[in-house]
Amino acid sequence: MNSINEKEKKLNNALRELKNLDLSNPDLQNNLENLNSQKNQLEIEKSQLENKYKVLLEEYNSLSKQLEEIQNKEKIEHRKQIEFSEKIDELNQETDTLLEEIDKWQM
Repeated sequence: MNSINEKEKKLNNALRELKNLDLSNPDLQNNLENLNSQKNQLEIEKSQLENKYKVLLEEYNSLSKQLEEIQNKEKIEHRKQIEFSEKIDELNQETDTLLEEIDKWQM
């Protein structure tokens, strides 16, 4: 973005210079043409940079959404793993309890 601002400042400076010129001198006419061509080039570059920025911003937003979806999926998967571990622990406790009961009945 800094380069866009710098180019915009250059463009504004060029426009100020154009306004202050005395057009009766042929050298000034050439300078004016050069400044106009520079201005046009800067405007083209500015437009291209703005377009690139928009594309990059869209890509960033898209990637951010994808990352968020992946993180959400990971959270869900992690919760499922925790729940599964808890269920296994419950089953282990029930198994231990049943084994203890069996042992009592065998005595």
